[in-house]
Amino acid sequence: MTPEDAGCQALMMSRLEALGFTFEIFDANGVSNFWATRGDQGPTLAFAGHTDVVPVGQLDNWHTPPFAPTEIDGELFGRGAADMKASLAAMVVAGEAFIAEHPEHRGRLAFLITSDEEGPATDGTVRVVEALQARNETIDWCIVGEPSSSERLGDTIKNGRRGSLGAVVTVHGIQGHIAYPHLADNPMHAAFAAFDALTKEHWDDGNEFFMPTSLQFSNLQSGTGATNVIPGDLTAQFNIRFSTEVTDIYLRHRCEEILGRHNLKFDIEWTLSGQPFLTEPGVLVDATSASVAEITGETPTLSTSGGTSDGRFIAALGTQIVELGPVNRSIHQVNEHVNVADIARLTKIYHGIMVRLLAA
Repeated sequence: MTPEDAGCQALMMSRLEALGFTFEIFDANGVSNFWATRGDQGPTLAFAGHTDVVPVGQLDNWHTPPFAPTEIDGELFGRGAADMKASLAAMVVAGEAFIAEHPEHRGRLAFLITSDEEGPATDGTVRVVEALQARNETIDWCIVGEPSSSERLGDTIKNGRRGSLGAVVTVHGIQGHIAYPHLADNPMHAAFAAFDALTKEHWDDGNEFFMPTSLQFSNLQSGTGATNVIPGDLTAQFNIRFSTEVTDIYLRHRCEEILGRHNLKFDIEWTLSGQPFLTEPGVLVDATSASVAEITGETPTLSTSGGTSDGRFIAALGTQIVELGPVNRSIHQVNEHVNVADIARLTKIYHGIMVRLLAA
């Protein structure tokens, strides 16, 4: 579990070292990261992913040990099976097959691997990207192995993600006896209309690739627990998932304007978890879609839905990014699993992308 790597990256590096990859280690604050490259001229195709997983949840509800991979009826069970150990295995094995066929491939084949994606994501991929930026090193194309598929392997690939802007707003009032409201100032009464206005605000219409921007409240806290005390403060948390039609600066200003219009006395703390990014149809999307179609027989749907991923950090390099991985139906759940046959097919899809972009 984050940030523990438990030997996953050492295993990956041992396989990649045998293929002639060179490595840079970017460990920080207990997080393991490596950047591996093979080749030194031409465009760079990177495969990115994470070796950390989320907690197992209620252990008694697992019908197999979560950290002992177990195959039952063609499904491989275990924490991280779908998110995203299967993708990591497929990346490495695809690389082995590709290099055996194309030892003098053009460009660079690279791997960017972290153990801090499911956690704070402060010492993981972002550290590697900062190091690459400092020396003006770029990544042309990147495949992130997140489990993007919905019902069938390859039916959906992510060609972007919405931005994520979080806020903690504290509305100040005056605590007092509930029988003497004229001597107090109830922040709950003052805040509700403003919060309602935030939820009803029309931010944008979205676009061809992004759904409209959405604001959702997640937590609301106030009061002492007593029934006869008007609270002195109210604290609320909300998150905005936003499209490329707006900026985080605009959203901050607009929210503060709405709160101020309702005459609230408030403080607000903002956290930008990631900017939106988009890879429009082109070289990488076309190569990925063609490889999926060759192996699965269907053309994948492009999507920017879902949460954030480490693609938001890699996008800062000007990289074309797509996310492609197994079916995501069981991720973060008890009894997480992945179809065994899909792992072999995903390997072939990754291999096909390598061939299309880097074959000499």
